[in-house]
Amino acid sequence: MQERSSVDELAERLRTELDRYSPGEKLPSSRALVDRFRVSPVTVSRALAQLAAEGLVVTRPGAGAFRARPRTAATATGDTSWQEVALSADGAADLVPRSVDASGVLVSLAAPPPGVIEFNGGYLHPSLQPERAMSAALARAGRRPGAWGRPPTEGLPELREWFARNIGGAVTAAEVLITAGGQSALTTALRALAPPGAPVLVESPTYPGMLAIARSAGLRPVPVPVDPDGVRPALLADAFRATGARVFVCQPLFQNPTGAVLAPERRGEVLRIAREAGAFVVEDDFVRRLVHEDAGPLPLPLAADDPDGVVVHVSSLTKATSPSFRVSALAARGPVLERLRAIQIVDTFFVPRPLQEAALELVGSPAWPRHLRSISAELKARRDAMTTALRLGLPDLALPHIPSGGYHLWLRLPDGTAETALTSAALRAGVAITPGRPYFSAEPPAGHLRLSFAAVAGPQEIQEGVRRLRTAREEVA
Repeated sequence: MQERSSVDELAERLRTELDRYSPGEKLPSSRALVDRFRVSPVTVSRALAQLAAEGLVVTRPGAGAFRARPRTAATATGDTSWQEVALSADGAADLVPRSVDASGVLVSLAAPPPGVIEFNGGYLHPSLQPERAMSAALARAGRRPGAWGRPPTEGLPELREWFARNIGGAVTAAEVLITAGGQSALTTALRALAPPGAPVLVESPTYPGMLAIARSAGLRPVPVPVDPDGVRPALLADAFRATGARVFVCQPLFQNPTGAVLAPERRGEVLRIAREAGAFVVEDDFVRRLVHEDAGPLPLPLAADDPDGVVVHVSSLTKATSPSFRVSALAARGPVLERLRAIQIVDTFFVPRPLQEAALELVGSPAWPRHLRSISAELKARRDAMTTALRLGLPDLALPHIPSGGYHLWLRLPDGTAETALTSAALRAGVAITPGRPYFSAEPPAGHLRLSFAAVAGPQEIQEGVRRLRTAREEVA
């Protein structure tokens, strides 16, 4: 983090001094910049690379860095209005519009403005990521024999075996495909299992990224309510009967956004109901590795209890590592596996082999269990800090369930509180929050907020973020 801050500071200082040089004029050497600003050669190199990416300087190997020449005037903008007609006509025959609304996903992907506390993040704060272990794993992976060659399309056998062991039950490496992140795996699964126009049952509320996948594929998301024990089996059976759906997407462990865990007595019911409906269950096991220190033993994935191929299982390393460490697994049994494999090959060919090799190096190193123990303790501390701060500072926000895994809390707003107004007021107060509306595929029962405690620096930042949120709450009350 200190290195990153130094790079940004040096880049800003160099940016302000560029007017001293004529276009094409050479800047001081890297050694001179090291001596002048008392920074490392790596910091200088990265700061110059940042300016080069902005088009402000040009670097020439062996010659140095030069101020870039002004860009020529842009050519006249063309008329793209014809696309409005073409795109509308293309979807005229679709039973369900396939226009994509990515706003619910971008909320957790976009970095907030400087100085804004990130209660809307979907990934670990850099201080929680195993950056040193990942860097070491990537370095070792690059030296493996054949590391830069073409991998098997299904993924490296050793990595598939590792995921199969972690899923448990009778799942084998032959039933696992390596994919580029959980979002990619879910996209492949829904494309394989349901034709355009078909209904797909989803938990309500649920992950907005999954709703976006379904809608972009021309599917009709049908909500099935959840409670603190997960999806309600009776309502699930009713939804299958009413819609004729052949797919149900769920997150049985630390559901997003409620944090619910599917109760033991409901697990078999869900599989039985789906099997009787002739339907698949897509199990998104996205945060199994973000369990909190006080969680106790975790239930096995649904896939481990499914000998009949009902479950298509998705699990990922991304949430426990870094948003850029996009390695996940898609597991299935029976003829559907070949369809999943074919769609993935057409879409992406394969996951880059160096990344797969790095994943093997990481999960096989002593640093991996140490990292999981560390984030288990850290996430519990942040969860407790946010829960306490909310109860003291914002007692009118209902917190019906405190999860023992994952990275966020799900709060119900008092009746009459406008989500959009509170979200805007919070941003003005310096804290970014996630409104609840995008998590519902139909009308929500009330206003909600999802607050992440994983994307912040620590308990002190959580307390300050809740204080800012209270200021916003008072503004819209």
